[in-house]
Amino acid sequence: MRPGLSSSVYKRMNSKDFVGDPDRADDVSDRLLNLMDQNIGNPSWKPSLPHVCIATVSSFLFGYHLGVVNEPLESISLDLGFTGNTLAEGLVVSMCLGGALIGCLFSGLISDGIGRRRSFQLSALPMIIGASLSASTTSLVGMLLGRFLAGTGMGLGPAVASLYVTEVSPSSVRGTYGSLIQIATCLGLIAALFIGAPVKEIVGWWRVCFWVSTVPAAFLALCMEFCAESPHWLYKRGRVAEAEVEFERLLGGPHVKLAMAELSRSERGDDGESIKYSELFYGRHFRVVFIGTMLFAFQQLSGINAVFYFSSAVFRSAGVPSDIANTCVGFAYLSGSIVAMLLMDIVGRKLLLVGSFLGMAAAMGLQAIAASLSDQGSWHVYLSVGGMLLSVLAFSLGAGPVPSLLLPEIFPNKIRAKGVALCMSVHWVVNFFVGLFFLRLLELLGAKILYSIFASFCLMGAIFVRKNVVETKGKTLQEIEVALLSAV
Repeated sequence: MRPGLSSSVYKRMNSKDFVGDPDRADDVSDRLLNLMDQNIGNPSWKPSLPHVCIATVSSFLFGYHLGVVNEPLESISLDLGFTGNTLAEGLVVSMCLGGALIGCLFSGLISDGIGRRRSFQLSALPMIIGASLSASTTSLVGMLLGRFLAGTGMGLGPAVASLYVTEVSPSSVRGTYGSLIQIATCLGLIAALFIGAPVKEIVGWWRVCFWVSTVPAAFLALCMEFCAESPHWLYKRGRVAEAEVEFERLLGGPHVKLAMAELSRSERGDDGESIKYSELFYGRHFRVVFIGTMLFAFQQLSGINAVFYFSSAVFRSAGVPSDIANTCVGFAYLSGSIVAMLLMDIVGRKLLLVGSFLGMAAAMGLQAIAASLSDQGSWHVYLSVGGMLLSVLAFSLGAGPVPSLLLPEIFPNKIRAKGVALCMSVHWVVNFFVGLFFLRLLELLGAKILYSIFASFCLMGAIFVRKNVVETKGKTLQEIEVALLSAV
């Protein structure tokens, strides 16, 4: 008899009334699973927390490599001989994003092939090699190659982190744990900004900034050896007994049978062993792929990464010292991420997303207004800085953390890794071009038009979320899958 079931319920579960009527049996099975869930309550968050925290080191590295050239970019261009070349500066910023696209495209195949834990360890290797090459190079080519290599690890790590955190977290705290990815990214950005602070006073300090990143990468590779493997991946590979062991490790013994029953119910709907990337563009899976790709496209077209990459330069042009600017940006980002973590499993993903995009639209509008009033007194500087900080705050409340959490939730287990890889690839493509062309577009179009374009994309993002995104708060991955596929 299953734990938590009375003898009468157990007899009903095995009644001959349901033989030959799988639909009715599935309906009763769903109700029995709900009864079991109510009887034993939610799993404790404590067993899974250490595993999640180790996984988010990959997101810390992601944030660090995004921000590592923000403050030292001028020193790097002086030492390597490309001062004043905005295209070269854009390449140094965005080359890691080109590498990230490659890493992300293969993340689905890698994480499905060797598992989530080994994928984390694999992602750490190019980040160590790439950072070492960037730190020791004496040419622009060496810098670009190092940034590209580090980027491949950046692309692999966050995609796997989204999968892993979703698959090892209890549903009651999955949103909170997903927000830890955003907080880790934020801490990585802050660390990069603060470690880069002495770059103006100490010759060659920018090299130290790159060397520092090798330490958390090595830490990730080592500690992941002791973390749990994703039970969803193990079950998908036919390693059922190992999946049960990992569920017990992550959720506690009383919840193992319920978790395994939900996995089994989900797998019964699959009609094959594997799926090709091309199959994601048609049929019943297209809707969730469309939602995921559009979410990441709107996230990047909001202009937020232009703030992160070039905040020091923008603030300096406004007369604000870069150390103060970086402190304010980091504080706004961290504050919003913490608030999002607290609200994610209370108000839900959809409301945070809509509010975030609307807040960013207002912030970009302030930036555009400030740019149009640049010749009417110094107060426009404060308006510009306020708009930039509001943009960071609004982004961290929803548009930042929610898409990477929502995607693994809405994809069925069968296609989760490939689907996340495909959608996050859109993120890297748009991210790459924003980083590459932002300064050039700022020169050609001016701040007023450019920020107005960003504001328009934010408004379109809010409308898209309102019409297409389903709420996933508190639901199991299998419940979300059933809700989405039934709507096709």
